[in-house]
Amino acid sequence: MSECYLYNIDRISYAKALSLQLDMHAQCAAGEIPGILLLLEHDPVITMGVKTGEGNVLVGTDVLERHGIELVSTDRGGDVTYHGPGQLVGYPIFPLRRMVLDVHSYLDTLQQSIIDALGEFGLTGRRQGLAGVWVGDRKVCSIGVAVRRWVTYHGFALNVDPNMRHFALINPCGLAAEQITSLRELLGTAPPMADVRGACARALEGNFGVRFTPWPGGSP
Repeated sequence: MSECYLYNIDRISYAKALSLQLDMHAQCAAGEIPGILLLLEHDPVITMGVKTGEGNVLVGTDVLERHGIELVSTDRGGDVTYHGPGQLVGYPIFPLRRMVLDVHSYLDTLQQSIIDALGEFGLTGRRQGLAGVWVGDRKVCSIGVAVRRWVTYHGFALNVDPNMRHFALINPCGLAAEQITSLRELLGTAPPMADVRGACARALEGNFGVRFTPWPGGSP
């Protein structure tokens, strides 16, 4: 079992989190750190992946500004999605070669980890042929990753109790907003975010065969 760092961050802007990801990615690729999982919540932002379909952002930037939502293009896989408070975002920065994983097995293991984390709350998650995790016919977790120098970045976004109205501003991951759900909607009440963070960390530990230790550095 290899050691990795776990860095729990409260709320952070997308730009600041991306800068942190890239810094950690460079350190991991250079062998200076073994790998790290960032768990955090974002300020409201809509991110467009490399496969974002034309017209999947349904409103103009003036409307987004009124809602206090940024619009950002990214180099992750996938289509357009929303991040905001009440959504747990995880950025695993893992060295695939050292972990003896290819990109497909990494994605499969990441999806299974979210499914296992949902199981701690009595929910049965499943895959639906696309990146992400569904409960029933509604998507609760989006996944969009990137790999450079055989080190991963970007990751997953699990809806715990976000502002669901913000999903109506886009076709999230090419889907209609009504196809998106949250733990609050599925369970009737939102579990504490700390519990969801713990469930996700445990699932990734078990499935990737790592042992997380707290990040010893300072705050971002």
